[in-house]
This record gives sequence, structure tokens and C-alpha cells, in this order.
Amino acid sequence: QVQLVESGGGLVQAGGSLRLSCAASGRTFIDYVMGWFRQAPGKEREFVSAIWLNYGGTYYADSVKGRFTISRDSAKTTVFLQMNSLKPEDTALYYCAARYYRDSDFNLWGQGTQVTVSP
Repeated sequence: QVQLVESGGGLVQAGGSLRLSCAASGRTFIDYVMGWFRQAPGKEREFVSAIWLNYGGTYYADSVKGRFTISRDSAKTTVFLQMNSLKPEDTALYYCAARYYRDSDFNLWGQGTQVTVSP
């Protein structure tokens, strides 16, 4: 069974840091792009960051550039999102997602992990 399992969310004060993890299992993901999305209450889900598991190329939303860093482990089965200088507006449910590199849409999703940043 293909699964994406997120962990690492929590409550942090503004200016603090959190590290999210996404463990992928159930198949080989070497030719996949894995990403992070977030959805705040009353807002649409938005892209945060993505990484090509094979060669490691990364992408970021403008709102998180310079503050968030996406990476993968050497086995290329776990993706991390290091979030620094967190702001209250970063508060959201963060989802891990994956897509085959040739696909245009992310079609594998985790259950989400809550990140709450207090003022």
C-alpha cells in the first residue's frame, strides 16, 4: 500500500522553527517529485515547496523562500521541510504529496500535520 506519512507539526512561537518529515512507502519513489502544500482555515490549499527525489532540484513558493528548506534523505524515501523564522501566517495544515515526474498533478497525499505559530 502506497503511503505518505507526515510528522513534526506542532505549536511554536513566531520566529521559531519546526522540521516536518514525510515518509514514503509502498513503492519506489525515485522518479517522483515530492512536495509540501498547506491549507489555512478558510483558504485554499497552496503550494509550499517541492523536490525531485532523483536529482534533488528544489522549488519554493515566494512566501517561504529564504525561510524554508526542503531536503531528502540518502535513501530518497523521506522528505524534510525545515521551517525557520516562522510567522503566524504560516499557521496551516501541512500536507505531503507526490507525483510521478511526468505527471502534472500531485496525486498521492498524506493526511496532514498541523503547524500553529503563535504571535
